[in-house]
Parts: sequence; structure tokens; C-alpha cells
Amino acid sequence: MIQSNEYFLEGHALKDSGRIGVLLIHGLTGTPNEMKMVGKGLNRAGFTVYGMQLAGHCGDVADLNQTSWQDWYASVEVAVNRLKKTVDHVFVAGLSMGALLALKLAADQPKLIAGVGVYGPTFRYDGWSIPRYARYLNFLLIWFKKLNVFQNGIFIEQPPYGLKDERLRARVAASMFSGDSAAAGLAGNPYPALAEMLKLSALVRHQLPQVTAPCLLIHASEDDVANISNSLLVQKKINAESQLVLLEDSYHLITIDREYKKVIDHSVTFFKAIAEKSIQADSDQVAA
Repeated sequence: MIQSNEYFLEGHALKDSGRIGVLLIHGLTGTPNEMKMVGKGLNRAGFTVYGMQLAGHCGDVADLNQTSWQDWYASVEVAVNRLKKTVDHVFVAGLSMGALLALKLAADQPKLIAGVGVYGPTFRYDGWSIPRYARYLNFLLIWFKKLNVFQNGIFIEQPPYGLKDERLRARVAASMFSGDSAAAGLAGNPYPALAEMLKLSALVRHQLPQVTAPCLLIHASEDDVANISNSLLVQKKINAESQLVLLEDSYHLITIDREYKKVIDHSVTFFKAIAEKSIQADSDQVAA
């Protein structure tokens, strides 16, 4: 039984910025909880925050395997339609695969999305902790799904689980392996879900030039799951301003690891600046 772990934190109008809304998208096999500390930080700054839940997540492996990347993206579209009714400026931010979904939304709805928080984007699993055999196997997963073979396979998570903070790592690992997927996500990545993620990755890579909203890219220099080259790809291919921030004391899960407050601070500053520019541009247009 999948339970909802979404949260909607109402903000308020800000001087010179209006009402800013941020849609937060978690990663593959993850939960809205991995975005919650950042969400609370954004809300304290006055932003309205919607921590959404992707289709098929927060249940078991079978629940996830019954969904496709199209289902995940459809849940993003539903969420942003809810958020936009309550704010003046809509931003989207995602972690890992959630960053890919955020970029796709920006590419598909350029008039709606004012800016994007791209946190540890993962087009390919090529971080330092990923075994070499697993990197090569990734290319076979889509064919496995087409041929309907090895569909019960799963990559079990291995230390450090995206976390440099050892105490937090221990708590998250205990939660994952206890079977409580609603709290910390699944303990592994099922082959069918990984195949869907790779399909999404290929599509978003192709759509990057359609992204015209400013992008804040935040990546851990020592990312154990996704090499910094994933963020550099985004920066190179988008048709928009970008800012790249490297974190030196975190691994992949930067929204909950040691430097999550830096993720909050950079995001607040970046999003506010964009909203203020928009308000000023509208004011200048009326005056003209």
C-alpha cells in the first residue's frame, strides 16, 4: 500500500519578489523526505514549497516496477499545476533523477518555469562508488526490459549510500533495510526502474537546448553516484544562464548531507534574484 508523504508549505509574498513557489522533486527510489530539510529552509525564507511524490514511489519494488518514466513525469505535471495556482513565480528543483525531471519540465514549459535548481543531476551512474561492471550493465538494462529478461534483478545499495555524514548514513541505511520505503526509499534500484530512468536520461539530454530558464547547478565534488561531468553537461547544453556550485564536504545526497544549508542558501539567493528581475521588468514595461 503506497502512502502519501507529500508536503505543501505555504509561504507569503516577499517585498520586491512577490509569491515564490518551488516544486521539489526527489530521486529514483527516493521519497519526498530527501527534499524536506531544503523545503523547510526555503519556506523559512518565505517561499511556498511543494514536496511532491513521484508515481510508484514509497511502496515496494513491485509498485515501482509497474510505473514508467512517463508516469513519474505525469505526477510532476499534476504537482506543478497545483503549485502555480498559489504563487506568482514558479521554480522547480530536483535531486539526482529528480533534477532530470525538473529540466524536462523547464524544457516543456518555458513560459511557466522561472528557474531550475539542478541538484546532483544523474544522467549516468558514474560516481566513484559505482562498480565498473555496473556502469557497463547500465547500457544493457533497456534491452533486458525489451526482451523481458532479468526483470527481477536489482542493484542493492552499497555504502556510503550517498552520504558523507556517518551518523546520518547509519540511520538512513537502517531505515532502508528495515523495509520502510516511505521514510528513506528502497534499499536497491530494480532493473526495470533503472531502464526507465535511462530512457528518461536520453530524452532529457536531447531536450537540454530547449531549457531557457536560469539554472542553479549544485554538485558534490566527491559525488559517489554521479560524477561532476553530469552537471557540466547541463551547463554546456542549456540555452540559459547558469551558476555552478561545488560542495566539498558532501556526497550525492546533498539535500540532506553535511552541506544541505548551503543548498538552501544558494537556492534562496538564486531564486529571489530571478523573481526580483521579473518584477522589475514588468514594472519597467508598464512605465514604458
